[in-house]
Amino acid sequence: MSKANALIGQSGGPTSVINSSLVGVVETCLKARKIDKVFGMRFGIEGVLNDHLLDLGAESRAVLKALRKTPSSALGSSRLKLKEEHFAPILEQLKKYNIRYYFMIGGNDTMDTIHRVTEYANANGWEMTGVGVPKTVDNDLYGTDHTPGFGSAARFVATSVQQAGLLARDMQRVDQFVVFQTVGRSAGWLPAAAACARRVAGDAPHVILFPERAFDRAKFLARVKEVHSERGFVSIVCGEGIRDADGNPVSASTTRDKFNNVEFGAMGGTSAAMILHRIISDEFGWRGEFQVTESLQMCAADRAVKRDLVEAYGCGRQAARLALKGQGGVMVTIERASKPGKPYRAEFGTIPLKEVANHERPMPDEYIAESGMDVTPAFIKYAAPLVGELPEYAQLKMIKAKPSAPRKSASRTPAAT
Repeated sequence: MSKANALIGQSGGPTSVINSSLVGVVETCLKARKIDKVFGMRFGIEGVLNDHLLDLGAESRAVLKALRKTPSSALGSSRLKLKEEHFAPILEQLKKYNIRYYFMIGGNDTMDTIHRVTEYANANGWEMTGVGVPKTVDNDLYGTDHTPGFGSAARFVATSVQQAGLLARDMQRVDQFVVFQTVGRSAGWLPAAAACARRVAGDAPHVILFPERAFDRAKFLARVKEVHSERGFVSIVCGEGIRDADGNPVSASTTRDKFNNVEFGAMGGTSAAMILHRIISDEFGWRGEFQVTESLQMCAADRAVKRDLVEAYGCGRQAARLALKGQGGVMVTIERASKPGKPYRAEFGTIPLKEVANHERPMPDEYIAESGMDVTPAFIKYAAPLVGELPEYAQLKMIKAKPSAPRKSASRTPAAT
């Protein structure tokens, strides 16, 4: 393949580290002899269709360096679902800009886009090398130990639940419970991460609800009552996509996006946390709070994990290296290489795009407690190095004061004059 140009896009929901992956691809491509220019899609694949590409080589080194720690999607994202009529116009744009290297940073729908575009181009005589860079806070991407973005979002959840748990503990005479909702349509990795907040027995969270387990109202209420009797308050964490035994969303949301996924934060809808709040209040008459942070988990750069930023950047660099070697049709993966009892260590691998596309990776049974409302020690071992160290907070010993009788004044004899 003669010297050509590269194209990069970001798709789906953002993360705190997605731009670090972007810079990894850009910097590696700009140094390559095989690549002339590096273009960025403005608003994902829509930028190709609308002829809105950015010259990323024109950006200064200072901007690229700062971008590595900048949250959200710098190029702009898109959730456009490709249709057959899109492929011919996309190919024309690829030819117009002499693009032979194609990268996208995203989740399973994004991997499907790369696979379909490169397959179409190659089938129609335009040689293309496409490589996917993993990204999603949900951590539900098939074929990788974890995804860039998950660790930082998991730390956001853990610290939020940790701090809200202290508030709930100290305000239990006012609010008897709190419900914290995470994003996560069909996988419970993020609500599970809240368990990393615990330091001693009784710490929040007390109940964790996963999309992988059917919501059982009776068992849920029984557990809530049990914890309240023991602790005086209850901390509950739920994934937005929890469902009942019939598969109906607890949130009662019926709105779907262009990929036929349920939109749990849709306008006019109710959240799972709101419904749980109502269930508890109706049953026990308690006052409580619900906390729905929505996309804040995707852009909280102040809580980003250093390891997450480094791995995200490394994934971008690895994707560019693979493409330059002619190894396309794959997504970069992160593989845990730590030996038992040794510090965390990871390596990069690959998986074919067609195996990732439109697949999901739910939490395995070994990470979910038998009750279906908590995690196992195996999950904590998995998640701890990704979440990193959490703050340490002081706690009073609660030593009750003892009453004491007032002291008697000593009698004194007047001095002689």
